[in-house]
Amino acid sequence: MSLGAEAIALTRLLLRENTINPPGGEARSIAILAGMLEEAGFATCTVDLAPGRPNLIARIAGADADAPALGFTGHVDIVPLGESPWGHDPFAGETDGDLLYGRGSSDMKGGIAAMVVAARAIARDRGRRAGIELVLTAGEETGCAGARRVVEVPGSLGRVGALVVGEPTGLTPRLGHRGVIWIRVRFTGRTAHASMPHEGDNAVLKAARAAVLLSDYDFGGVAHHGLGRPTLNVGRLEGGLNLNSVPDSAVLGIDIRPVPGQSSEGILAELRHLLPEAEVELLSDCPPLWSDAGGDWLALVAERTAAITGTRSSPTPVPFATDAGFLTPAYGGPPTVVLGPGATEQAHKTDEWCSLARIEQAAELYADLAGAWCR
Repeated sequence: MSLGAEAIALTRLLLRENTINPPGGEARSIAILAGMLEEAGFATCTVDLAPGRPNLIARIAGADADAPALGFTGHVDIVPLGESPWGHDPFAGETDGDLLYGRGSSDMKGGIAAMVVAARAIARDRGRRAGIELVLTAGEETGCAGARRVVEVPGSLGRVGALVVGEPTGLTPRLGHRGVIWIRVRFTGRTAHASMPHEGDNAVLKAARAAVLLSDYDFGGVAHHGLGRPTLNVGRLEGGLNLNSVPDSAVLGIDIRPVPGQSSEGILAELRHLLPEAEVELLSDCPPLWSDAGGDWLALVAERTAAITGTRSSPTPVPFATDAGFLTPAYGGPPTVVLGPGATEQAHKTDEWCSLARIEQAAELYADLAGAWCR
């Protein structure tokens, strides 16, 4: 069986596993992947995000103990199906022409299948100089929680000289992403009867004024040469218990997409200065990622990708965050590329699909990149 056919078969197998997060239920998928990698000679270990929710780290060494490995990473959890009815069973791996349907087909079980199949193929090369390390995570869809947990455990990661993230890019190399910071901003006031609003202190009005103020906030003009400017979105405004009372509590929920050079601590300090009457609380964060174009390895990725897909594009970021926001710094900052067979625009959609041809090409490309690195 060809690498492409193996990758498609494994994608279908993974699609049959319901790993909707929450609650996750990633254990069976991780066990399947661990078994396949162990059979090929990989040493594996797990780091639990929570009971029954393991992250998998698998590595195989090369002949040169000093040579850093090539890293691959992806996540096995998927988002909920949504309220809209599906035309295809989201857990059956149905096909129609070149399209493979199912929740997670693009984001990102097709990518995981391709990298595992490629890693098994390279493991058969007994003359390899360097090794391979895979980090397959749980909980990525809820703030990259699995990767965050892995990097917190000393000794869980090995040495990696470059990292491939199999998130959906249509097999177009991407060099990074903005981060994600979720913040809750709470306002308090004083309740009163609605017929006498002047007797109260309306917290909803405070929150509404703050929402308008934040909508124009530009972080002092901060910008990044590859990722552009950070963004801020006020996604929620909650407050009030009934119509005939002045509300004494209101909350804003904010999504910020930071660029390198910004930190959650710094942004919290900015918001507290901007909104001195509010209580500002960090809910979760994932760091931004950027690898500057250039360097031999990223040039090789661009060259080999173009040779296999027939297309070449200039390096740009992906719109979403990835586990590499945590993993790349933990590895010491190796060049990192986001490169997966899924279609970016299919992520989280009803009737999500991935191109069968792209999964086949991904398996071939990952094996090609790993072979070039390891020999």
